[in-house]
Amino acid sequence: MGLRDIKVPKMKFKKMKIDIVEELNEIDYEKIEKKNLKKKREIPYEDMTHYKTVKEFFMKSIREYQSKPCILEKPNHKEPYKTVTYKEFGEDVLGLGTALVNVLNLKDKKVMIVGETQYGWYVSYMAMLCGVGIAVPTDRELPVNELENIVRRSNASAIIYSPKKEDDIKRIKEKIPEVEYFIEMKSDKTIDGKDVGLEHLVDLGKKLIKSGNNDFEKIEIDPEEFKILFFTSGTTSNSKGVMLNNRNLAENINAVSAYVKLYPIDRLFSVLPLHHCYESTIGFLLPIACGSSVAICEGLRYIVPNLQEAKPTAILTVPLLVESLYKKINEKIVKSKKDKMVNTMISITNALKGAGIDIKKKVFKEIYENLGGNLRIIVSAAAPIDKKVGLWLEDIGITFLQGYGLTETAPISALTPEYKTCVGSAGKAIVQADVKIKDPNENGEGEILIKTPTLMIGYYEDEEETRKVIDKDGYFNSGDIGYLNEDGYIFITGRSKNVIVTQNGKNIYPEEIEMILDKIDEIKESMIYGKKPEGNSKKEEKELIITARVIPDYEKIEELYGKVSKDEVYDLIWKKIKEVNKKLNSYKAIKSLEIKEGEFEKTSTMKIKRYKELSK
Repeated sequence: MGLRDIKVPKMKFKKMKIDIVEELNEIDYEKIEKKNLKKKREIPYEDMTHYKTVKEFFMKSIREYQSKPCILEKPNHKEPYKTVTYKEFGEDVLGLGTALVNVLNLKDKKVMIVGETQYGWYVSYMAMLCGVGIAVPTDRELPVNELENIVRRSNASAIIYSPKKEDDIKRIKEKIPEVEYFIEMKSDKTIDGKDVGLEHLVDLGKKLIKSGNNDFEKIEIDPEEFKILFFTSGTTSNSKGVMLNNRNLAENINAVSAYVKLYPIDRLFSVLPLHHCYESTIGFLLPIACGSSVAICEGLRYIVPNLQEAKPTAILTVPLLVESLYKKINEKIVKSKKDKMVNTMISITNALKGAGIDIKKKVFKEIYENLGGNLRIIVSAAAPIDKKVGLWLEDIGITFLQGYGLTETAPISALTPEYKTCVGSAGKAIVQADVKIKDPNENGEGEILIKTPTLMIGYYEDEEETRKVIDKDGYFNSGDIGYLNEDGYIFITGRSKNVIVTQNGKNIYPEEIEMILDKIDEIKESMIYGKKPEGNSKKEEKELIITARVIPDYEKIEELYGKVSKDEVYDLIWKKIKEVNKKLNSYKAIKSLEIKEGEFEKTSTMKIKRYKELSK
């Protein structure tokens, strides 16, 4: 499931009764106090893992957690989740890997994986990482010409694809005869020239293993060997090929284990696209390493019923979805006329928690039930989020974490420790990494530099670009602007490539202003940029006009004002912007407004592709 240009659907939650008094009477305060009176942790967990390859923890997990649930997927919307155990998953991965190596001779070759999130995607990716060749996870939302471009750029020998991509695959088959095999997920088609079904290959591999062929399982993985090729979607330039190895991914797992505890009873909810490094590493490889399970979301329109059925304990997501959940839940609370009671209980439970008595999950039980009942962690990454959303989640007892990284850092380079959260920050540098600020200004802001074992090998077939971003001391120039507080937490203020420099040398970071605009009810989304003025005078040529390109929230506007004309929409939003300008430094004030129809073009993690927008 992709997230390109998504429209978050209307989420239907049950009406909330919230009988808090009854809940309070049932609580055993003495028992809870004893349980919670522990010394607050200040340092990373001492039992962090030290994996060197993905295969190392994969083999360990399929042995230790054989009968435990691994992947949960719905055959269709009407049927319940079907559970695949670790034993079954392990057998399928080893079967596929054996067939890809011994039957299709794809050892050490590049294999593209493209399709919506499904069981076959997980099996394919793990088989590649455990010894087949080089995986090329690819955005299924790309138009066919861009898919062709990636096939050519990567020199892929095979493509594993979902049935929904069949038409695109036919085009590629006609245009790129060099591709050796086209492998269809959810198919048991026998080998027919270049075509074959994934399930048939799994069965072939299992038969080979049963006959005594365990060559694939015996393949030893070099942690430093090039094994994954991610093409970045990019918000400021065209895609680059990021080369990663097994060590990069394994160090992500080690890094998280120092800051966050996951257990075999945990269940992650997969809502982001798997071709993205964030989801495939932290949303898939991490739970596999911990013996946890993964439940696949059917699609955005099914988020709420899927949550209530799968009952996850953790969700990895992006700000847009977190903010939508927050908004819809609070709308239900207000409609139920329980908002004052909830706010009062937040104050009371915060005070009790400070005294070592945490009763939030009991008090806000009904809110939890709307999210499946077991949710304890929400992780938001890929973009800034409104701080009040994170604070509210913490207020009702959900641990709110933020992660920071890029595809180039595979992806985690910073994460909020669960034992010492800091809402508003992008997290703290992972224990294996060093993060510093380059040439900080008077506010301590500068470009964020990262030195980490999760850092990529380099850009594919582009040594020049690699040298530009990795300095002689091994620090990666992230392109992000931010600062570190006294405790080492990272705060992102903008992207260096997006910065608007005024005639007087002042720096304006668009993201800072966009965060303010996006809180306005009448605005669905915004993009700030420096517009070149019309005219030929030298003075005018130097000065950029701070411009807001805005997508109105027409549904909200109609709810607030009734039906209004386009001119009136412009006037309403401009009035709101003038109120924002009063709160900004004068040099940051918005001078021009553009109303945009339709959606912004975005990456798969919902970041606006500014270079595409500005070229229009």
